Amino acid sequence: MLLKTFGWSFAITAAGLALAGVLWGWQGLAIVAILSVLEISLSFDNAVINAGILRKMNAFWQKIFLTVGILIAVFGMRLVFPIVIVAITAKLGPIEAVDLAINNKDRYEELVTAAHPAIAAFGGVFLLMIFLDFIFEDRDIKWLAWLEKPLARLGKLETLSTVVALVVLLVTATTLATAVPLHDGGGTVDKATTVLLAGIGGLVTYLIVGGISGYFEDRLEQEEEEAEEEAEKAPAKGGTGTVVGLAGKAAFFLFLYLEVIDASFSFDGVIGAFAITNDIFIMALGLGIGAMYIRSLTVFLVRKGTLDDYVYLEHGAHYAIGALAVILLISIKHEINEVITGTIGVVLIGLSFWSSVVRNRKEAGPGDGSGAKAEVSSGV
Repeated sequence: MLLKTFGWSFAITAAGLALAGVLWGWQGLAIVAILSVLEISLSFDNAVINAGILRKMNAFWQKIFLTVGILIAVFGMRLVFPIVIVAITAKLGPIEAVDLAINNKDRYEELVTAAHPAIAAFGGVFLLMIFLDFIFEDRDIKWLAWLEKPLARLGKLETLSTVVALVVLLVTATTLATAVPLHDGGGTVDKATTVLLAGIGGLVTYLIVGGISGYFEDRLEQEEEEAEEEAEKAPAKGGTGTVVGLAGKAAFFLFLYLEVIDASFSFDGVIGAFAITNDIFIMALGLGIGAMYIRSLTVFLVRKGTLDDYVYLEHGAHYAIGALAVILLISIKHEINEVITGTIGVVLIGLSFWSSVVRNRKEAGPGDGSGAKAEVSSGV
């Protein structure tokens, strides 16, 4: 099971490190390895979130996520995306931007760093919406009941997540974005308008992609329930054609949703990688290897049923997303070390995993014949 799921990741790691050694020597090999570890540490919570969505898809779409999805993640977000950002912000043509990235790495790094406020605002608001929609939803299982119960009651108000996100964005734009340090350390610049527009772009993207995928997902569940009822009444009729077609649409938009989530998670990794190297090919290779492991880990969590066995993992991952969203927004003005970002995510997921283990032990304890202990351990 482990080799089957992570086989491609192991093979790509070996090939990638060998290629790095041939092209850039031992130093290049070491940098690629460091970037891979950086990407994995920053995106572990991404794997848990992805698994919660991917388990709703069939085996075909899981393969699409591992093949087409990894191409988008590696070449799209780790290689093409920074160049596109430079082309847009510096008002350059695509060829000029590529030439700059290859032949003038220092200037390329400066331009990508200068675009950080817009990138952080877009990704921060998108991730914040994921966290808010999770925390405002009333769930049967609660990890931090003292916090999640009152927030679930507040969540009965329509569009509360959107209102909170807009307030956070407005505060960010009027405080942190009005005095963004220049890359050369020579003063500050007002980026309030840029941050505001980028943040609204992140919000609109979430509402569109998340809304469409949620719509098709709800339709799919409804059609499946109707098909089951029909099968019970007349087993010979079958009636699964509509479900198959709708499942394809639902899976497609969920796949798009997954890719946008991955893009938002990759922002901090791409920006942070410039602290290690400004060579776009070394960066893409290192971060790409890390992204492959996150993809494989996502599929592993789905196939092992880990989220069903350790019920608080999704809670921990969403709290980590909330923390990452706040960090991205703060980083518009203040530089935050990637070690802090990665550590917070790992700690929150680790705590949620341990809480799940404790819950499972209590449920498996002697005299447990009812669901009472599950309610107590979940804080309900």
